[in-house]
Amino acid sequence: MADRQQKLNTHIHDLLRLGDMFPEVSIVVTNQVQSKPDVFFGDPTRAAGGNIIAHAATVRVYLRKGKHEQRVAKVIDAPHLPEGEAVFVLSSVGIDDVD
Repeated sequence: MADRQQKLNTHIHDLLRLGDMFPEVSIVVTNQVQSKPDVFFGDPTRAAGGNIIAHAATVRVYLRKGKHEQRVAKVIDAPHLPEGEAVFVLSSVGIDDVD
């Protein structure tokens, strides 16, 4: 487990250096979540992969399925943004706003 975390740390820091070298590039890392069945209050999910990915991320966005074909992106951690949600639809032309 420690070896895997160290490799993840190395790769993430390589990505962060690329982002510093090329400021016009956004680095997007996805991570799955798993449930914590022992949580009775609050968010019962936690990020898989340990703390390495969580500490390296500047902005965290939680994606989930909404009603019908809608998707919801919720900003849960960002140093310069308040928490908020955006509802959108994935279509053949790309990402569309929900009207």
